[in-house]
Amino acid sequence: MPDRPLAPEALTDGFLRQVRERPDATALLFNGEATGYRELYELAGREQERLAGLPLAPGEPVGVLADKSPAAVALVLACLLSRRPVLLPSPALADSLLADLFAQAGCAHVLAPGGAVARVAPNPLTGASPLPPEEAAEVALMLTTSGSTSLPKTVPLCRDALDRFGAWAGPAFGIGPGRTVLNYAPLNFDLCLLDVWTTLARGGRVVLVDPARATHGSHLLDLIVRHDVHVVQAVPMALGLLQDAAAKEGATLPGVDHVMFTGDALPDRTYAALPALFPGARIHNVYGCTETNDSFVHEVDPAAPPPVPIGRPLPGVHALLVDPDTNTVVEGPGTGELFVHTPFQTRGYLDRSRHAEKFTGHPLGLDDRRWFRSGDLVRRDAHGTLHLTGRTDFQVKVRGVAVNTAEVERVLQEHPGVLEAGVAARPDPIAGKKLVAAARRAPGSTLTVLELRGHCARNLPRAAVPTQLTLTDEPLPKTATGKVDRKALDRITPSGSPGGTALTTTSPAEGTRS
Repeated sequence: MPDRPLAPEALTDGFLRQVRERPDATALLFNGEATGYRELYELAGREQERLAGLPLAPGEPVGVLADKSPAAVALVLACLLSRRPVLLPSPALADSLLADLFAQAGCAHVLAPGGAVARVAPNPLTGASPLPPEEAAEVALMLTTSGSTSLPKTVPLCRDALDRFGAWAGPAFGIGPGRTVLNYAPLNFDLCLLDVWTTLARGGRVVLVDPARATHGSHLLDLIVRHDVHVVQAVPMALGLLQDAAAKEGATLPGVDHVMFTGDALPDRTYAALPALFPGARIHNVYGCTETNDSFVHEVDPAAPPPVPIGRPLPGVHALLVDPDTNTVVEGPGTGELFVHTPFQTRGYLDRSRHAEKFTGHPLGLDDRRWFRSGDLVRRDAHGTLHLTGRTDFQVKVRGVAVNTAEVERVLQEHPGVLEAGVAARPDPIAGKKLVAAARRAPGSTLTVLELRGHCARNLPRAAVPTQLTLTDEPLPKTATGKVDRKALDRITPSGSPGGTALTTTSPAEGTRS
């Protein structure tokens, strides 16, 4: 027996093995058209030739700007096969932000699939790539964190981190030949490391959801049924859309055997519907972030009430809870800020000036690992299971009372008439902070602001009841990574009530002190 585990197979080596052994097997399905492994390899080969014709120095990154499609997958795959670092930002970002991101990463060339001209060129470069030389040779993908109006942080991920992740994710969810995996997330999401790149490395087939139809629940339902999907990984919003479409048609999805939700809190109504919607599936809450990749997993017990724990660390993952008041490590049951070290994490942000103590040593100097300070507040129970309770940056004082805006969002989403919700704190000259909230009504709901405010009053301290509450039938604004854009909550236009009254009110407590 070896003294240590053998190195995992590289994702690119796994893909090439599929091309050799199963060239005619389906690799991708997109809008009814299939792309085989050999065909995908040939598409990537043509893109590799294009890369080879560019005046690129060793380790110099390129940018890729593309909506998800087989051609876009082939272009990114060409970069991976050529060992060329690739910056893959969201195409939904503003052109000015994209130009800044490409320049910051040192990308002199921005590519679109099939030789097309990318809609954005980088700003003029002021110097060489800022990737540290020892890291540039190892970086595979550069992803970005959430960002709406400010420049997102760039997160370089090395090949060995991706390979180790694939070595865990494939067996964990039974991904391999004969298995079909739904890919809902855009290509720039770290979720694609599982449902696209791990699947291609292990010989499964990927059903790519067209971004133009990603908010159509009936389309998602049709894809899963028509292509006999076995593994579904999606953000809660997608599962909510799927739930509503299935309810209208009286449909269930017994062929799915693994469901993973990740990226945001799961509304109670969706949580309650999952066991019936996926009667043959093991359901998992997967927790992680772009900087560390997936870090914790919890298999859901359908009989357990919400909220769902984030679970226990994945193999090789280490977790610390640090009391924010005493700066001491919490041993055993207790609550603290979560620090994480994973085998899949980045070495740091591309712009090291933006670390802001996010990448640190052990808080007490007890080891030499590189820890990521998550900003999440977590409770560890007596069984060692972790429960997310809020965010350090969501803690605000309203009229002298500590309020966690994530908890307010959770209470809003618990109402059966609410599909999604967002809460933000705004400056207030008297209260210090005031809470601004918006909620999207579930289809067919007749929920009113007064009813929703009463729900909040019954389940929250007085100071935590939002001062401004807007109710709408339209989707809430999203960031480039699909989460509710809390900076835009003030600009939401309220839907009209049956009587035509705008559904925005002000709390009677406004301007008073508790």
